[in-house]
Amino acid sequence: MFFIIKVTTNKEEAAVDMISDRVEKKSIGVSAVLRPHGLRGYILLEADDRESAEDAVFNLPYVKGIIGKTIGYEEIRNMVEPSIKAVSIEEGDIIEIIGSTLKGEKAKVVRIDKQKEEVVVNLLGAVVQLPVTLKIDNVKVIRREGEEDAD
Repeated sequence: MFFIIKVTTNKEEAAVDMISDRVEKKSIGVSAVLRPHGLRGYILLEADDRESAEDAVFNLPYVKGIIGKTIGYEEIRNMVEPSIKAVSIEEGDIIEIIGSTLKGEKAKVVRIDKQKEEVVVNLLGAVVQLPVTLKIDNVKVIRREGEEDAD
């Protein structure tokens, strides 16, 4: 069974460490303590039963409590299994920013960090070229380098 544990935001790692230590010392029936990437203020705990989960988190700093009912693996699969996205952005591509404060701006891709899922771009309309780092899902390719502009 998986339990959602509410913790203080930005203290997820500390909470995971404390819960792990307690589980090891007291041999509590907990199989895993997870901090899914991008999930702030919550951690996941896999335990044999609710009593084991409560024993693991009871009265620990940063832990605010167990949220509601148990959840199944299918509900958290997308958070714990790495998804390999085909990154179809290449250096030199012209992109349009579709998210963030620069929405609608066009830019040229300078560098791609697939691990962090980020791109570094230079804005095309800027007088001074400053590199801007954006998440890959905040941009869309509108023209490949070497293709003729159809506009």
